[in-house]
Amino acid sequence: VMKLNPQQAPLYGDCVITVQLTEEDKVEDDVVFYLIFTGSTVQHCTSTRKINPGSLETIAPGHDCCETVKVALCASKEGCPLLVVAEESFQFIQDEAYDAAQFLASCAGNQQALNFTRFLDRSRPPAADVEFLDEKVALAFRHLKLPPGWNVLGADQSLNENTPRETLMHFAVRLGLLRLTWFLLQQPGGRGALSIHNTEGATPVSLALERGYLKLHRLLTEEEAREPDSWSTLSHTVHSGDYCVKHHRGLDVYVLTAE
Repeated sequence: VMKLNPQQAPLYGDCVITVQLTEEDKVEDDVVFYLIFTGSTVQHCTSTRKINPGSLETIAPGHDCCETVKVALCASKEGCPLLVVAEESFQFIQDEAYDAAQFLASCAGNQQALNFTRFLDRSRPPAADVEFLDEKVALAFRHLKLPPGWNVLGADQSLNENTPRETLMHFAVRLGLLRLTWFLLQQPGGRGALSIHNTEGATPVSLALERGYLKLHRLLTEEEAREPDSWSTLSHTVHSGDYCVKHHRGLDVYVLTAE
């Protein structure tokens, strides 16, 4: 039996999984291990990285629904057939970051919801929490299947730029969420949101400056601004038909997903 740690991952994946091997599976140098995650409609195969003779490391794939999947540890050695060494179950769950991303996506144009997020801001979370929140919610947002026609400014396109209102971009900037801001900038309505004033007359750009978020201000105003470092910048994804391959440069691990 192998031990997986943790035994669950959020739907958007992208966290490190450690695989503890039993005595008899201790890694010989020329054996390559893979993990195969089998869900109801999608299958993922991940390569692994050896940490020491008794343990491997890999990256959790992003999955399409909340469910328990079967994970098989496969060993491959040149000239030998592929062997299934061990099996274990693993759970994909919807965590708070995913809930938060769904909530934010759904309230893009909703002033009451956006004003609630302003109320939350009065209890400024500590920097470490903001960093954690930013990373997780941005990853979750990338994984969401946003409805066709989704817009950072919400569905009501009849409002013009002169209508003072709160936007998702104000929210992301006010909390100093660099990665979420970057993600929103790439979406429809993202750039347009930068010039919208709220009822106090603040734009996301002026908010960044007023709060002293210089990195964030550069992100919003410089032509050459680059994506902030995050798990998603460490990985490179290629789609082809029903297949998708993701290379995580940090751990040098590959994830192949097939429908």
